[in-house]
Amino acid sequence: MTKEIRQRVALVSGGGSGIGLAIVKQLLAAGFHVGFFGRSREKIRTAEAELRTHTTGAKFLGLTGDVSSKAEIAEIVGETTERFGPIDTLVYSAGISPKIADGMTAVPFNALSVEEWNAVLATNLTGAMVCCQALLPQMMERRFGRVVFVGSIAARTVPRLAGTAYAASKAGLSGLARSLIATASGTGVTINTIAPGHIVTEMTGGQAGQHNPDAISRIPVGRLGLPEDVASMVRYLVSENAGFVNGAVIDVNGGEFTPL
Repeated sequence: MTKEIRQRVALVSGGGSGIGLAIVKQLLAAGFHVGFFGRSREKIRTAEAELRTHTTGAKFLGLTGDVSSKAEIAEIVGETTERFGPIDTLVYSAGISPKIADGMTAVPFNALSVEEWNAVLATNLTGAMVCCQALLPQMMERRFGRVVFVGSIAARTVPRLAGTAYAASKAGLSGLARSLIATASGTGVTINTIAPGHIVTEMTGGQAGQHNPDAISRIPVGRLGLPEDVASMVRYLVSENAGFVNGAVIDVNGGEFTPL
């Protein structure tokens, strides 16, 4: 009897640029239908234009919304499901990191306001919980699902560049994942976390970032990471072949941090 081929549908937060957009591209290349979203309508429109230029026949939907708002996430899930069908894959890539006036240096701990702390946790951690509450029950009911959180090397070792709120929020993702693998036990749903190292994105200052030379000196492979390095790992983790990888924290950092 031939196994039924299901059309895979993914939802990607923070998909308008950087790592998130690279993930969208990888999933489209793998044959997924992809809904992606972020707060900036301008970034989403720019991403859509780029995808239309560089992909042929791919089905995607760009949306805007606040990850920490249950109402807005419900709308995003509803629109994506209406367009493509049930969502079986969630990639949570949204993240912010407050900087001082130079735009690159993290806000020092003693200068971090409660408002900034709460804003970072709302986007980087609470939003992941809200998205999982919206999607995990239906994945469990259908007996298949993939959830991938994009964490950070800052949550794995002493942060060199990231601020306190960012490091704490990204560390929280692995704790959330551990809790959710118990919730989804026996349902065919896996939840994993990727911890990228120094990746060339807008957040890290791009190729000309002032911290890049020092970062390269710490990375055994001798180069900075690219969004595609992270996206390739996501592509594997959301595949049906990765069904026995569950609750893992996978470092994608060129060897900068190697846990025992």
